[in-house]
Amino acid sequence: METMGNRICRMVAALSWSKITDSGKKEPAGDGFAKKQWRVRLYHKDKAPVYREMEEAMLSYEILSMPGERDHNEDYTGVQTRGDACCFILADGLGGHGGGDEASRLVTECIRSDFARCGAVSPEYLKRCFELGQRLLVQAQDRQRRRLEMKTTLTILLADRETIQWGHIGDSRIYYFQNKKLITRTYDHSVPQMLVAAGKLKEKQIRGHADRNRLLRVMGTEWDGPQYEIAGPLRRTGGEAFLLCSDGFWEWVTERQMRHALKKAGTPADWLQTMEKTVLKNGTGNHMDNYSAVAVFLQEGR
Repeated sequence: METMGNRICRMVAALSWSKITDSGKKEPAGDGFAKKQWRVRLYHKDKAPVYREMEEAMLSYEILSMPGERDHNEDYTGVQTRGDACCFILADGLGGHGGGDEASRLVTECIRSDFARCGAVSPEYLKRCFELGQRLLVQAQDRQRRRLEMKTTLTILLADRETIQWGHIGDSRIYYFQNKKLITRTYDHSVPQMLVAAGKLKEKQIRGHADRNRLLRVMGTEWDGPQYEIAGPLRRTGGEAFLLCSDGFWEWVTERQMRHALKKAGTPADWLQTMEKTVLKNGTGNHMDNYSAVAVFLQEGR
C-alpha cells in the first residue's frame, strides 16, 4: 500500500524542476567556484559590495553577489525606491546556457521599473510584481523559443516607514530577524522542503540533500493559479533585519551562524562580510554555486 509520504515523493519527482549547469547537466547538491570578483549586477560599474543608507526610509542595506566556483553568475539583485518606499529583489536563474541569467535579469528589471512608476507596500502590489514578472518572462520564452531554459526563483521585500511586506517563489529565501533574534524564514518550494512537511526528512537535512535543487515552483513555468507565497503585512516597529539570499548562500551558513553574526554586526555590511567568510570556509572546493545576499536593517520609523 502506498503511504502518503511515498505518494508525495512520486508526485514531487514528476513535477519538480532541476537546476542546470552551463554545460546543460543537472547539478548535484553542493556544486560549485571561479575566481573571486564582485558582481553586484544592479550596479555594473561597482567593484565592491554595495552599501547604501536611505535616510528618508530609515533603513540601510548591503548587496553581495558572487559567481562562486562557476564561470557565470545567474543570480541577479536589485533595489528601487519610490518616495519613502523601498523594493529589494533577489532572483536565482535556472536553465543553463545563459537562460537563467537572462530570466533573473528580466524579472528583476521589470519589477524595478514598475516600482519606480507605481510601487507601493501592499499585498496587492506585491502580487502585481510576481504576475508582471511571470508574464514578461513567458513572453520572452515564446519569442526566443526557450520555454525549457529561462526560469528563475524570486524573492521580494517591500518596506516604507510603517509597513513591511515580502513574498517568494522557489528556494531563494527571506529570513526575518527582530532585535537580533530569528523570527521566521520563507519555506522552499523544493523536494526536500516537501519531504520535511511530510515528516520524511529533518529540517537540518535540507542542506546538502541530493534532491535539494529540484524545485516545485519557479517563475517561467506554466501557472494555473498563483504559485508564489506572500507573507501578511508586518507593522514596522524598528529593530527588524532581513536577509534575502540564494541557495548558494544559505547552503553554507546555518541559521545559528546567521544569528551569531547579526548579534556582532553594526551594519548590514558587517553582517554580510562575517557570513561570507563562513560561506567561503565551508563551500570552497565543493564546486560552489553562485551565492548572493541582500541584508537590510530597518530603524524605527517616524
